[in-house]
Order: sequence, then structure tokens, then C-alpha cells
Amino acid sequence: MARRNGPPEGPGDELSVHELIEGPTEVLSADALAAIRRPEPPGHDLSTEQTHDLSAYAASDEATHDLSGHAGPDEATRDLSGHAGTAARRRVELPRMPVVGALYRRALLGALPGAGAGRRAAEAPAVELAVGGTAVDRTHLADYDRVCGFRLTDRLPATFPHVMGFPLALRLMTAPEFPIPLTGVVHVGNRITVHRPIGADEVLDFTTYAERLRPHDRGRQIDVVLVGSVGGEEVWRGVSTYLGRSGGPGGGRRDGGERPPAPAGSARWRVEPRVGTDYARVSGDRNPIHTSRLGARLFGFPRPIAHGMWSKARCLAALENRLPDAYTVEVAFKLPVPLPGTVTFSLLPAGGFALHDPRGRPHLAGLVR
Repeated sequence: MARRNGPPEGPGDELSVHELIEGPTEVLSADALAAIRRPEPPGHDLSTEQTHDLSAYAASDEATHDLSGHAGPDEATRDLSGHAGTAARRRVELPRMPVVGALYRRALLGALPGAGAGRRAAEAPAVELAVGGTAVDRTHLADYDRVCGFRLTDRLPATFPHVMGFPLALRLMTAPEFPIPLTGVVHVGNRITVHRPIGADEVLDFTTYAERLRPHDRGRQIDVVLVGSVGGEEVWRGVSTYLGRSGGPGGGRRDGGERPPAPAGSARWRVEPRVGTDYARVSGDRNPIHTSRLGARLFGFPRPIAHGMWSKARCLAALENRLPDAYTVEVAFKLPVPLPGTVTFSLLPAGGFALHDPRGRPHLAGLVR
């Protein structure tokens, strides 16, 4: 992966990363909105450059189970093949939320030569994992709000259930039958639907499964679905799209046309190195590509990069006063945000928003509806 070298950034004209957007917002033309929503030309598809490699070192000795056979001793199973829309998935109910450190270790060990890393399933795993009774840690919530720029309230930000249920989704993605290896996987998109406001005093049940394994000109894509429910009612749903790259035909960079011009900015944020370590602490995603210069260099980056889900959360924090009680917010992750760095936030008409670098290259394109 090629290194990136951006132009020097002036220190005097940026907003702090924790400063909320104030003042008038520029409304952009329909052409500008269409430009940011339009996919990048093939030669400039930067979404494959943001890697969320999950093969970090472990800090836990939690045991893990192969979900392709039978459930572990503490896991209850239920055949869902008779339920419409479940694609004959088998339900595995875990007694508690998994420990992330052990899952990172599983991903690392699975990538070693001779560990079966090259043998991957041709379909999404026919299993869904569930954990009930997940309470909100208010201290954790307040810390998350501060790191991402949200106001301190008793209402969960749209992105916080993703953090709460991330260990469960990671457990699914580290199962031997998961078709895409986590080493080098690219998080290319995320869609969240909030059905109603969720209070900090509510207890959530989480379910996760994978679907829509499909070919991509750079490999294969799959959607990992995470559902949060309260008292049997779905209140939140997140869909993360991951790309597993392959080195076959179509995997290299191709020449394309010119990139559409970037929309005018509504605000500029300075993103300091602490964003990587702070978000790793509150999210549990301690991938060294976000927290360590050495870790970043191992994957071709001259410095750490911000988590994609931090970028999405930061944009939603800027839009907080504009969001309804129920909505869907979808983003496409493009060029990674280097740490430190400067990004320009643009508020677009019809619910659109975007992040760009000082040269106008896109970091993120989003839409609220």
C-alpha cells in the first residue's frame, strides 16, 4: 500500500476537534450534493485505502468456540430455519458479551501460515449470535460523548450501540466459517437506523449476523448486521459493509477521470493524535494502525489514522441539533483521516454531509434520511 504525503497544514485557522459547529451553515447547490454522492471514479476509489485490520495483539485469555459445529458449554442454540427471512440461520445465545482481546488474538492466529487462513467459506455463515441484558455504563457513555463531541445527555448517540455491540459482531467475524479474513479487511460503509430515542437507563439485547456476501472488483464484500432491541422491540439497527481484498484481476489501481470538486466547507476541524488513542479506549478497537506510528507504518501509512466510526460519530455530533427522533444515517468511508490532520466538514442540502482533506479529497460521504 502506497504511502500518502499531504501538504503542510497551517496551524492558525482550524477549529478544535472538540468544538461544536456554530454560526451560519452554507447551503450548497444540487450539483455539489450530487458530486459528493456520486461514487468515486474507478481510478480514485479511496474506500479501499482505509483499513481496519483487526489482527491486533490480545490482552485476554478468554476461550473462543468454533461456531460451525455445536455451541460452547455456556451457549444455547436454536434452529431458526423455520422463520421467514432468516436464511436458515442457527441462533447461538451467549451468556455475556465477548472479550475483545481474545477475539483479536483469534484473528492474528488465524492469519498465520498453516492455520487455515487461505480456506474461506463461499457463503455467509448460517448463524446468528445473541447476547441479552446489556446495560449502559453511564461513565463509559459520558467518556464516549466527550471523545466524539456529543453533548452529555441521557440519550444514546446513534453510534453508541455500535460500540456496545461491537464485541458480539467481532466474535462472529472471527469464527472459522466467516468468509473474509480480518487481517487487512476494509470497512467501506456503515448504515445505522434509529427507530426511537434510546435512554441510558434502558437495557439492550443484541443480535448479529452476516449476509449478502457478494463479489467486488477488488475482492468480496459482506454486510455484518447488528440489531439492538429493548423488551423484544427493535430500537436500533446497524449494517457495516466490509471488503476483503484479493490480489487477482481487478485488485490494482486503475486510471480514471477527474474527481468531482469538493463542496464548500461549513467548518474545519483539527484532529489531534489523541483522537486515535481516546477512541480506541472508549470503543474497544485498539488496532495499532490508529494508535501507533509503528503500527501504521506496517500497513503503509506514515502516521496513525482515525477510526472510521469516530469520523461518523464526529459528523453526527455536529448535526446533533438537526437530527429527528427516528432516522437512518448512512456513510461511505473514503480516504483515511491522518493523525494529526485537518478535515473540512460540509453540510449539504437534502440531508447530505461530507468530510474532505485540505486538497479536497473525500474522507467520508454521508446522508441522513
